[in-house]
Amino acid sequence: MSDIGTIELDHFYPHPPEKVWGALTTPRLMALWMMEPVGFEPVVGNVFEMKTRPMPGQDFSGHIRGEVLEVAAPELLRMTWNDARADAPTGWVISWRLRPEGNGTRILFSHSGFDPDNVLMQRVRSIMSPGWAGMHGQLEKVLAEAV
Repeated sequence: MSDIGTIELDHFYPHPPEKVWGALTTPRLMALWMMEPVGFEPVVGNVFEMKTRPMPGQDFSGHIRGEVLEVAAPELLRMTWNDARADAPTGWVISWRLRPEGNGTRILFSHSGFDPDNVLMQRVRSIMSPGWAGMHGQLEKVLAEAV
């Protein structure tokens, strides 16, 4: 269950965990459903960047810097998710937990670290929540087309 400090999504994909893991961790495939990563490797300590549309009204530059915190292939990918141009880190952490289910994979996605007492962070959370849901919908399309 989500709280106001976290975005949580639950998606089922009719594909084996190894295929889903590949789409989560292969830069060429990540670019098709999320954003193109620069320097990403699914290795703890790896620092990478991504670029998306800036949102000046929300104090977001559109430049993301992340660091891989935890990897357990094909079950868990956890990383920081910060505005690379902000004065201080956001404290956000995103994770994908993969569970085999029947002939497919269930992903439990989490984006945590939204300050419940910060009006701007709650507004950003309300914008990012449907954005993440849309990206996970795109992930299904990528999985269906990937060999």
